[in-house]
Amino acid sequence: MALTPGTRLGAYEITALIGKGGMGEVYRARDTKLGRDVAIKVLPDAVAREQERLARFEREGRTLAALNHPNIAIIHGLEDTNDVRALVMELVEGPTLADRIARGPVPPAEALSIARQIVDAFDAAHERGVVHRDLKPANIKITPEGVVKVLDFGLAKAADELVHPDLTQSPTITGVNTRDGVILGTAAYMSPEQARGAVVDKRTDIWAFGCVLYEMLAGRSAFGRDTLSDTLVSILDRDPDWTALPPGTPAHVRALMRRCLEKDQKRRLRDIGDARSDLDAPIADGAEPMAAPAARSTRRMTAAIRASSSALPNGFTR
Repeated sequence: MALTPGTRLGAYEITALIGKGGMGEVYRARDTKLGRDVAIKVLPDAVAREQERLARFEREGRTLAALNHPNIAIIHGLEDTNDVRALVMELVEGPTLADRIARGPVPPAEALSIARQIVDAFDAAHERGVVHRDLKPANIKITPEGVVKVLDFGLAKAADELVHPDLTQSPTITGVNTRDGVILGTAAYMSPEQARGAVVDKRTDIWAFGCVLYEMLAGRSAFGRDTLSDTLVSILDRDPDWTALPPGTPAHVRALMRRCLEKDQKRRLRDIGDARSDLDAPIADGAEPMAAPAARSTRRMTAAIRASSSALPNGFTR
């Protein structure tokens, strides 16, 4: 059911619609018991009573509950009120990475900092045996403090559940509005094995990560084209336009993207955590390695304390 401002789901009062898509409708709500704002995700009316979609919805809740990581949006609970089943999640303020890229290419230092946090989130998920299968800029938010939050585990599955391909849960089916001929985004980040409907594993997330990193730096999609068929051909048979990357892109970052975007799974980067060394390396001679926001903040604070201490009159100490 569509929810309107003022609608109550248990202790939660709906205040606004945040967004909607094939995987769900997300609302801003007020937790009247704890006095905080949360995000409420419900299934669209068209599929709200389909058992397979309900099962996938509940699996998303269990998946999020198992992933306690600062770069993954957390879940507060599952609400079932008046025949409405909803996921109650952390409300992440700030733009999506898609919004940020829409303003133009992301400077290398900023892009690598964002990429490093994405790697941390997916390394944690893969350690838990969870494959996301739908990584794209629209599913990544950046808080005003610069913290990356990965969203939407609606297509996620445990690695041991991916033995046989399930085309009913392919991003091709859920992410493309074929009636209007519009690619909504997901198809452009599919790995070749996903596009073929073959068995996927964590390396499909690594491919999508390569697509996201390329898009941040180039300001354009690596494989997205005007039609679904052209996009799939590009994924299966074409290489990204490497000349679209800014001239100052470090060689080790280019090499990382090439390893992530190997069409042959066996030649692709095997573990996303292995990308850290490339992302942490200096981006230019004498440049500082990329560090997490908390680490940079700590260094700035330490420097400020030292500076203020050295400015004290002689004979005074802290």
